Amino acid sequence: MAKFHFDLVGPEKLLYSGEVEQVDVPGSEGDFGVLAGHAPLIAMLRPGVLTIYTGSDQIRAVVTGGFAEANPTSLTVLADSAVPVDELDRDMMAAQIKDLEEDVADAAEGPARDRAAHKLDQLRGVQAALGH
Repeated sequence: MAKFHFDLVGPEKLLYSGEVEQVDVPGSEGDFGVLAGHAPLIAMLRPGVLTIYTGSDQIRAVVTGGFAEANPTSLTVLADSAVPVDELDRDMMAAQIKDLEEDVADAAEGPARDRAAHKLDQLRGVQAALGH
């Protein structure tokens, strides 16, 4: 399978840079896969699991938003935050979900409640994608 260059950039450091066969990205309009030769694309990310295929290996990272820019020879993901799945603090994620559940229950109808409910749905989606 043809390879292309991929960079995963977090706010503090470059988390991955190298040649890959495929990257599956959690886009705000739905998940999408990128292969060599992909049409030019700029997309927003939603919280989810990004999967990097390097041949026989897979690397999975949780991203919480950001942007992806693809072209025929490369893909760059600028993530709001990115953590390898094996380094994710699942207890902290569970605590965030609990806090958001309380925020949604306590908030009056309106934009603040809608934002908290949307973030809660996204974190639950990440948790489900991780099998928890």
